[in-house]
Amino acid sequence: MSMVPSARRPSRAPAYVTIAGLAVALGLVVYALRDTPAPVVVIDAPGTSAQPRAVNVILRDYLFEPTPLVLVRGETVRIAVINGGLETHELVLGDARVQQAWESAHAAATPPAPLATAPPASVPADVGGARISLGSGQQGTLDYTVPVSGVVQLICHLPGHVEQGMVGQVELREGEAE
Repeated sequence: MSMVPSARRPSRAPAYVTIAGLAVALGLVVYALRDTPAPVVVIDAPGTSAQPRAVNVILRDYLFEPTPLVLVRGETVRIAVINGGLETHELVLGDARVQQAWESAHAAATPPAPLATAPPASVPADVGGARISLGSGQQGTLDYTVPVSGVVQLICHLPGHVEQGMVGQVELREGEAE
């Protein structure tokens, strides 16, 4: 009787050890960062119309950085915006009236049929606020005077972007330098 040696399956132990090691490493990183406070934004002086304070915003796929965007009531800021995402994004900064105007404008500009070209979205000039739309990798600059009262929102109203979470946080501070 001839015996055929059986094929031996390779051990899965190295894979299990690797997965367990990665899980432990990830757990240690999360544990180390659990009490790490968010960086404190220090504003030396609010911006003025003659000398706007420089602010940088990066548009990523479905989020804004930094978050929150820290502004001082009544100041003028010059916002340098870069789209670091793969999609076209917009930054709309303003109160609920401004946001509603741009949401309505985008809804009206939605193409009537698949593969149809959408007309450009626009709102009347007296709506206020600030808006910039940038393709992937593009950059631009806009000036914005922060209202002295009310709420300021930061939203991308391009179709589907709000649903994906592209709503930024804005922290409004009172008075002079912090």
